[in-house]
Amino acid sequence: MTTTNVFQLTGKRVLITGGSRGLGFAMAKTFIDYGAEVIITGRNKEHMEEATEVLGEKCKGLIFDLQQINGIAAFVSEVEEEYGAVDILVNNAGVHLKKEVLDVSDEEYEEVIRINQHAVFALSRECARKMVTRKNGSIIMISSMASQYGIPKVIAYTAAKSAVEGMTRGLAVELSPLGIRVNCIAPGFIATDMSAKALNNDKDRKQKVLSRTPMAQLGKPEDVANAAVFLASDAAAYITGVVLPVDGGNSIGF
Repeated sequence: MTTTNVFQLTGKRVLITGGSRGLGFAMAKTFIDYGAEVIITGRNKEHMEEATEVLGEKCKGLIFDLQQINGIAAFVSEVEEEYGAVDILVNNAGVHLKKEVLDVSDEEYEEVIRINQHAVFALSRECARKMVTRKNGSIIMISSMASQYGIPKVIAYTAAKSAVEGMTRGLAVELSPLGIRVNCIAPGFIATDMSAKALNNDKDRKQKVLSRTPMAQLGKPEDVANAAVFLASDAAAYITGVVLPVDGGNSIGF
């Protein structure tokens, strides 16, 4: 008896923002492993060249700054004209600000919201415009544990990621009848270069993270990547509007 691999993404094209490092890179690699063609974006040319060299011929790297929100519509059109239809969008890129709430300026707050929230909406809207004409598509948001419970010194990031989760549900309600599924992943504490710098230099914080994580370990970037492939694939054909924690139980730990 033969079975169809519902996780296979051969023939699909994925656009991943912030795809040259960390979780974005892991997702790009895993999507390619499952047969997809991948386009990654980022602002750093050196990181982009390194990533595309490792990921190989099924990956294209494009330099684009999501702060340029007025240029997003043209960017999406150019991507589709050059490479073909974008079937899957992964809104991974973001910026972080760790600062006491009383010290956060309006300008700093606005910058985090602009990239982590406003740009996510604009890119999702423009990709959805294209997907609607094909009556098919998948949009995946990346949230954070900061949206699941209070974390000190990240107020702008928390606000933006909480909005992204609400946006996921709102977009899913409007777009799912048109053939576009919208879902979100809320990663827990994942072992990346960025988290290593933060946690290895703060033993108390690392212990607190692990003590409230029932699985008692950090996640791997591949854990988030595998969840993204699942949500984008036919295996999740009847799933839309969900926020999926990939966190070893951190969001329900005590």
